[in-house]
Amino acid sequence: MRSPGAGTRGGLARTLRLLPSPATIPFAVGYAVLLLATSLYSEYGDPHTVSALLRGSSTDVAHLSTAPVLAIFASALWIAGGIASPYAMVFLFVLAALERRIGGWRTAGVFLLGHVVATLATELPVAVSVLAGHLPASSLHRLDYGISFGLMATVGALAGLLAPLLRWAALAVVGALLLQDLLEMAEPLAAWGHPVALLVGIACWPAVRRVRLTPSG
Repeated sequence: MRSPGAGTRGGLARTLRLLPSPATIPFAVGYAVLLLATSLYSEYGDPHTVSALLRGSSTDVAHLSTAPVLAIFASALWIAGGIASPYAMVFLFVLAALERRIGGWRTAGVFLLGHVVATLATELPVAVSVLAGHLPASSLHRLDYGISFGLMATVGALAGLLAPLLRWAALAVVGALLLQDLLEMAEPLAAWGHPVALLVGIACWPAVRRVRLTPSG
């Protein structure tokens, strides 16, 4: 005869197996730990060293023209605004949700694709504007780093895997926030880059919808 609590314990065990863990979302967890480390260092490390590292990680035109691969990857090692940034708050949740559905490598690919495309889409016009004399040469050396472009692409891709009502509600909320940024134009490159990255994620819908992983995969 089963004990009275057997069913409860079995249900709890099944629930715990469905919850994300480092084994099921290694990319999201590993990346989050890395970002936590760089965020703590940027907060408490030697200010001169931190400033030099951030300048060296910038995806401005100057760095993209001399060391594009290094700039692309290094810029994604930092969170603009640190741990208190709104992007840090949703980072693990969004990446974990997508990784559980399409796997770590594909999630990393969506993130990187959004990061690269949105970066180029915002920095190349700066280079052209400087060459045309519409912007000063100092615009080639802006401080530009962070995870927001890649995260926005991940949000766009994840939306394609949600139920229709939830999908369009999520996109409507995100779209309203991005529109507000465009109207305020406090940070022009980010304001234009975020919609581009979101569209990159949406463009990935056919690819991510072909992938079906089990909850443990």
